[in-house]
Amino acid sequence: MAHAADLPTKAQPVEYVRICSLYGAGFFYIPGTDTCIKLGGYLRVDTTFNGFAVQDSPAWAGDPGQGNRYRDYFVGRSRMAFTVDTRTATEYGVVRTFSQANFTFDTLGNASYSPNAINGSLPVASANLLYTPGGGYVSVEYTFIQFAGFTFGKSASAYATPWHGYPGNNTSFLLGGHDTVTGVNNIQYSAQFGDGVSATIGLDDPTVFNRTAVYNLSTGLNGIGLSGNAYAGVRAPDVVGNIRVGQAWGLFQISAAAHNVSGSYNILNTVAAPAGAVGLPPAAPTALSEISGHPQDKWGGSVMAALQIKNIPTGAGDDIKLDATYAVGDTKNVISTSATSPSFAMFGGSSVAYQSIGLGATTDAVYLPPLLGGDGQLKLTKALGVRGAFNHNWDPYWSTSLFGSYSAIRYDGTVGDLRTAKGAYCAAFGLNHPGQGVTYTCDPSFNVSQLGVVTRWTPVKNLAFSAEAIWTRLDQKMGGVGGAAATSVFGPGAPKPVAAYEFKDQDTVSLNVRVQRNF
Repeated sequence: MAHAADLPTKAQPVEYVRICSLYGAGFFYIPGTDTCIKLGGYLRVDTTFNGFAVQDSPAWAGDPGQGNRYRDYFVGRSRMAFTVDTRTATEYGVVRTFSQANFTFDTLGNASYSPNAINGSLPVASANLLYTPGGGYVSVEYTFIQFAGFTFGKSASAYATPWHGYPGNNTSFLLGGHDTVTGVNNIQYSAQFGDGVSATIGLDDPTVFNRTAVYNLSTGLNGIGLSGNAYAGVRAPDVVGNIRVGQAWGLFQISAAAHNVSGSYNILNTVAAPAGAVGLPPAAPTALSEISGHPQDKWGGSVMAALQIKNIPTGAGDDIKLDATYAVGDTKNVISTSATSPSFAMFGGSSVAYQSIGLGATTDAVYLPPLLGGDGQLKLTKALGVRGAFNHNWDPYWSTSLFGSYSAIRYDGTVGDLRTAKGAYCAAFGLNHPGQGVTYTCDPSFNVSQLGVVTRWTPVKNLAFSAEAIWTRLDQKMGGVGGAAATSVFGPGAPKPVAAYEFKDQDTVSLNVRVQRNF
């Protein structure tokens, strides 16, 4: 008699992967479900020459801005981005999830080999220690859920244009407008009205992406005109939105944002601990902070107009992208990058002093407490930005983009009036920059201009080689020589000496080469 184990059994059916054609190329059904999934991403290798950081950041601050012996002449990045996109059809519409993870290895210290940047004993070194042999890090860009017009998670702000800070450039440091290309935590709702007309409104968490700095000027300014950040905790989300028209001819969009600006306290730490030492940073709270009072919150914001023109007569696929922004107390929407907003400290030659220096402090607001002669009110910083690109295809394999931007930062008021932004800032600046009103004039306002070109070669589909050059000019408004007399000298920070410096506009040029394979 045959045993049960000897009886023939019916083979289990094999469930092969099925193509999902509902949402475009590359989707397939997750076996055993009605959910479609697409896997993708890219592998990218960047090298930047004469930059501040990878991805073609100009040398506008730090050791590269100083041009000292600690700066690296070139920096590199190798990155693989991995994306997962799922779609499920329901009676309420499509449920979508999307995530992107970046596996990255950068040059240690970015463009600085200074011990202050890479010494493991220093608090500032923690991130850089990831870039040791066998190291690297994983970062999260977008990760969100979409359902019935709503988006929940880390996604592009409702304020953003489709091109963010990339109208035609490779660099992640084209100033002049908004950029949340790596996502910001938000909740938003989009409505489609037909004929390419849509509107989106959202609430953004400003903590990471949409704050620059608030200066309590009683804490003083360092040698390059910066102070500790005296922003208070987040009091309210940014309220953002856009109205967009996208059709065959191109796109037009109007965006607006409301941003709450808040200062912490009137009395804060004024003397920072030296590099490598244990102590309070500038603008840190002390035992007197809570009883010292604080400035009242103010609401600022920004507006942006954006335009894309397609089908221009210069060639198939050519286009022009432009956007213009005006901001009050919302400077990140003008001095914007894919990371934090830079402040500027650039050095050059001089025929009348040890060297020349160009400075630009990027803030949302400044204030001076009444104890020191101010009115204790936040003085919101004003900003204006314009940027754009012309993108031209020479043939199916070669293309070139010409791009540029202009940004202007303004501190209102007059020197000597401590109730104004300019007056309070210049009073603090003069305390450790002798000669104000005698050998130099003070004005913290500044402009930044950029002009660049990038050419790409795509020998086969999804593989591109590119080279990009950018000229950046800092048009600062200080004038004369700080520290012209022997008793009136200042030090911008080690390794620069205490000496006389001429305030002067500065220029820098950076070059980036890139290889990218999309998959």
